[in-house]
Amino acid sequence: MPATTTTTARTAAARTTSSGTTSSRTAAARTATSGARVPRMTVTGATLVIAGPPAGASASRPARTPQGPYRRLFARPGTRGFTAGNLLARLPMGMFGVSAVMMIAGQRGSYALAGAVTATGLAATALVAPWTARLVDRHGQARIAVPATLIAVLGSLSLIACVRTGAPAWTLFASYAATATTPNIGGMSRARWTHLLRDSPAAHHTAMSFEQAADELCFMLGPVLAAFLCGAVFPEAGTLAGAALLLTGMLVFTSCRATQPPVSAAPRQGSPLRALGPLLPLFLVTGVVFGSMEITSIAHLDARGLGASSGLVLALQAAGSCAAGLLYGTLRPRSLKACVGALAVVMTLPWAAAATGSLPALGCALLLAGMATAPTMVTAMSRVHALTPEGRLNEGMTLAVTAIFAGIALGAAASGTLVDHLDPSSAYALPAAASLIALATTARRPSIGGGPSA
Repeated sequence: MPATTTTTARTAAARTTSSGTTSSRTAAARTATSGARVPRMTVTGATLVIAGPPAGASASRPARTPQGPYRRLFARPGTRGFTAGNLLARLPMGMFGVSAVMMIAGQRGSYALAGAVTATGLAATALVAPWTARLVDRHGQARIAVPATLIAVLGSLSLIACVRTGAPAWTLFASYAATATTPNIGGMSRARWTHLLRDSPAAHHTAMSFEQAADELCFMLGPVLAAFLCGAVFPEAGTLAGAALLLTGMLVFTSCRATQPPVSAAPRQGSPLRALGPLLPLFLVTGVVFGSMEITSIAHLDARGLGASSGLVLALQAAGSCAAGLLYGTLRPRSLKACVGALAVVMTLPWAAAATGSLPALGCALLLAGMATAPTMVTAMSRVHALTPEGRLNEGMTLAVTAIFAGIALGAAASGTLVDHLDPSSAYALPAAASLIALATTARRPSIGGGPSA
């Protein structure tokens, strides 16, 4: 009887051990497959023992690398699609002016006519762009941007036809003026980011920095591409390629409906022009800095027999601004007054470098000058977002861009006059003086020079 009992007990213990071992192996297999930290189980005699994870197991697991701000930005649904369309449609903004000048001057033999035609288009844009932006805010991006782009593309095609067929000069002015309906693609893209990131100020700052870097990249690559196409292919190639890129990019951009800001049926309160009144002089003077710096650099290099290097040297300024814009998006935003103060300091460097006659010194000075422009523009556009009445953001940003274009035209004309009457290197005093005026503007009006949260 005791022997029978002992045998039965041993059999039960063996079954228990076998069952426990099988369970332990199954649990271990599941743990290895899933990668989860499941406690190990084993059986000692008739006792079930639960053991913790092996020593060093947590240390052997690779730590997850935190995503950078730009990677997090474009991980949001729909952002990559509208950004791709935005970049395609934005590149021609730096192509149309150069393409028109090279095409008209090459076919008609007159730079005066080419300059007058492009100046007329700029003036028409200053008048038409705010109205186009108002319609976009009121009726939605897709409903207005596509027809407006078609009108602009038809204007470009008409310009090509008039130039090639020897049509009267007035047809060139009329055709190029029709391109003024081109929507402000940069403003529409910024409006989408503002809508998507309205509850995330840090991510919004990163998005605005990316947009500024994209502006600089397109205005750096656009003229180079236009000059290559017009010179190496045929004179109309730059305008034709720009029109194709604009239409394709706008169709891609507007097809991304999920990220489009909603249109409110409520009555619109406030005037963007009145709200941005204190800020627009800053954009105007900043445009003077940009326009005068470009013309002065070209004249200075040409006077020293280095005209062929002007494109590369000016590209350094745009490259510095592009790199600084991307870097600024990863940092804490600064106040507008601090950014404009830094701009005023570095804008004296090209003046000093030009006096030395050294091309490397001038290139480094323009690179540093470009690095100060992006933070200024990013912070200034953030102030536009804060001050513009709700539902009229695209109109507000278009007013700011129009003020910049007006400043660029004014700065180019003023610097050209200085170059004709003074030494070309002395004309670098104009962008330095304009940046000081910009600093005085922000200092006199604390409401526009406050911090990012102001």
